[in-house]
Amino acid sequence: MQKYKLENLSCAKCAIDVEEKLAGLKEVRYVKIYYAQSTLFIDADNFVKVEKAIKEIEPTLELHLIPDQPLQNENTNNNNHKLPKGIVNLSIVLIIYVFGLAFRNYLPENQLQIWGHFIFIIAYLLSGWKVLLSAYKKIIHGKFFDEHFLMSLATLGAVTIGQLEEAAGVMIFYQIGEFLQKLSLDKSRRSIKSLIEIKPNYANLKLNGEVKRVAPEEVKIGEIILIKPGEKVPLDGKVIDGESQIDTSPLTGEPMPRFVKTGDSILAGMINKTGLINLRVTKLFEDSSVKKILELVETATNKKAETEKFITKFSRYYTPVVVTIALLVALLPPILFAQSFSIWIYRALVLLVISCPCALVISIPLGYFGGIGAASRNGILIKGSNFLDALAEVKTVVFDKTGTLTKGVFKVTEIIPKNGFAKEELLQVAAQIESQSNHPLAQSIREAYGKDLSNLQLKNYEEIAGIGIKAIIGNKNIIAGNDLMLHRENIEHADCNLNKSVIHVAIDGGYAGYIIISDELKEDSIYAMGYLRNAGVEKIYMLTGDNHFVAQSISSELKLDGYYAELLPEEKVSVLEGLMKKASSKSKTAFVGDGINDAPVIARADVGIAMGALGSDLAIETADVVLMTDKPSKVAKVIYIAKKTRKIVWQNIYFALGVKAFFILLGSFGIATMWEAVFADMGVAIIAILNSLRVLK
Repeated sequence: MQKYKLENLSCAKCAIDVEEKLAGLKEVRYVKIYYAQSTLFIDADNFVKVEKAIKEIEPTLELHLIPDQPLQNENTNNNNHKLPKGIVNLSIVLIIYVFGLAFRNYLPENQLQIWGHFIFIIAYLLSGWKVLLSAYKKIIHGKFFDEHFLMSLATLGAVTIGQLEEAAGVMIFYQIGEFLQKLSLDKSRRSIKSLIEIKPNYANLKLNGEVKRVAPEEVKIGEIILIKPGEKVPLDGKVIDGESQIDTSPLTGEPMPRFVKTGDSILAGMINKTGLINLRVTKLFEDSSVKKILELVETATNKKAETEKFITKFSRYYTPVVVTIALLVALLPPILFAQSFSIWIYRALVLLVISCPCALVISIPLGYFGGIGAASRNGILIKGSNFLDALAEVKTVVFDKTGTLTKGVFKVTEIIPKNGFAKEELLQVAAQIESQSNHPLAQSIREAYGKDLSNLQLKNYEEIAGIGIKAIIGNKNIIAGNDLMLHRENIEHADCNLNKSVIHVAIDGGYAGYIIISDELKEDSIYAMGYLRNAGVEKIYMLTGDNHFVAQSISSELKLDGYYAELLPEEKVSVLEGLMKKASSKSKTAFVGDGINDAPVIARADVGIAMGALGSDLAIETADVVLMTDKPSKVAKVIYIAKKTRKIVWQNIYFALGVKAFFILLGSFGIATMWEAVFADMGVAIIAILNSLRVLK
């Protein structure tokens, strides 16, 4: 597999055409073009044929092999002061054209035609040779109808009827428009590429008392790496020595640094700000969070929204229709009404320039790129522009409770023994039976107990998902779980309706008491619910495995539209499906979970959102949207971005089609000239592109 940088890839349709052409070659086993990054991934036997096929579709497209990145200083950037490509050539052409306009006023009448024409022909060829060459090569290979063909036909027609000044002017301003489009496109791409730049280039590996700089891919699990102030964290790991302030913004978008010390975990892509850290690697680079994120970003723009698909298909039929109409305008009036061919040919050429689909073909994908880029700036990863459209239609949001609306940090706050048992005995038994469980409540009980449980022998151990645990410890039958577990085992107890998270314990069939475990709402949760309402969400629900009384308390505090409590993991999917059926057929339902144990529900929702999922591979793979922090308000933020993106995309569609229709009408009656046509084409495209960039703000 090889990776290439694509230069002069200026439109999404071009990328699609090239990819389809290469996919049809028998020598090509795999091909994928990512337009947002201007990159080509290809696995082929005969690259000569690949290059030949590319030149048939896009003659001006240039390929540059991207080798494996060498180890380098991450702060090095040699392109900060580099002039944009093409600016020098464009400046020279403009000088020649302006000189021609001024020079003709000082020439005698008999020399004006010769020298004036010569200067404008030079300006025309310098500005338009790439367009003409591209159109010619495409025509040879049977590829007619695109913007290069329209522009070549229109300007060559103008040259033929003696309108050299206008032909050169149209081509120059077309190139100016293309140049500005490229600058705008690069700006939007940079917003997405900024995430790709989180990839670290090297790791300081400690071996045999020495520090060696190596590629992150070479470091193995368990090895120690040194991270100096100012360096990126190259791999996921746990701090074994040192403390520092860590900048998490490259991953989360959060400006406030986080303090880390021995025992804390940090992730690749974060930046060490102050202290010296020794990190024990816990994941290979290929399994790290940053690697997963890079893969997600690279593929994000490959999943097209329906609007993008429509415009791509629309442009394939639009251009042939425009050429046919222009041909009829050029021929029918002179033939039917004995009028001058030159007048109607000129009008037809004006129509060709006006009708170029650049504004739509470029600005619409750019709008979606902007939406994905704006989300990434806020620490939100969206897997494709199709999910932006889906988010814009979300009217129902369903939240998981623990770790999503609440902090998910459980602590034992009360121990209530019953029937003669002591607090110490109740906590000890609970910790023993919970010693094998990964549930957060179990962990909080073990932490409260605080003693070694490694040599404990449990017999007939059975963990029942969402309910509790049974086991024999010593000679005693122990049961621990929620109220459902007690009823399932027919344990008599009086304390059913507790407005808290509790673990009930029974010993040898007798009720021994319960342990209260507290969890808190996130500071952001109440604000997030109001933000969601303002973003247009009509219904907000909560699903939880906790008891009804805890769920009711939280639902009331957050002013939710409803809640579903004491749910088993598989029951959450059924409840979500029921809520989706209740929703309008034109609206979407989103589910928000912590990404660890909510994968089935996340996958089932119209839009699955994983929150605070930096360390969860499963979340990144399953969810449609990944929030890099644990703030519920990010859900409202991404819905707001999606709605703004769709609004801007449709503004561009209406504006482009409206202005073009107006000028086509003017051109048909001879009111619009080539200069108005240039505005209707490139002017509209530039305005639409600038409008698309508003998404980034």
